[in-house]
Amino acid sequence: MRHLALIVAGLALGIAGTLGIQHFTTTHDALAPYAGQQSRQVASLSASDIDDLSLGKGWGLARPAELNGYPGPLHVLELADDLGLSGEQRDAAQRSFDRMQSRARELGHALIAAEAGIDALFREAAADPETLNARLAVSEGLRSKLRATHLLAHLEVTPVLTTEQRATYKRLRGYGHAHGRH
Repeated sequence: MRHLALIVAGLALGIAGTLGIQHFTTTHDALAPYAGQQSRQVASLSASDIDDLSLGKGWGLARPAELNGYPGPLHVLELADDLGLSGEQRDAAQRSFDRMQSRARELGHALIAAEAGIDALFREAAADPETLNARLAVSEGLRSKLRATHLLAHLEVTPVLTTEQRATYKRLRGYGHAHGRH
């Protein structure tokens, strides 16, 4: 029976290709990409996302800075010896990191709660355009503040490093000849 199903699927794909149908599929995954996610704590966030947000981790939000020559405080601290940081530079990077992480944790928890509130609207069949838009505005406002928190920390740390330290940082982080000017 399984062999017959494979033959039928193969024929269907062949016919679809002949007819120019590009996205023909017989898999359940394509029809239900969110299957298994209905038990998430917050539908829009994976368990890993929730952990990262709760801990104040970067969540990739500062990638434009990082990839364009603006080092992040955590990675500067991790590479302190390789970068030859002075005590003053280490202290400045640590202060920046501590401020950023404290604020990022606060905002991360608030973002998780805001996304849970959006879930609740739908779970409780209480979603209407006005309420949904209000909750989305809150959630996206928090995400924007969180992103700014991470990006601003990169702006804060960059001038603490010398040109040579920034070049070494890019090399050590694997960015080669990044185009960032800072």
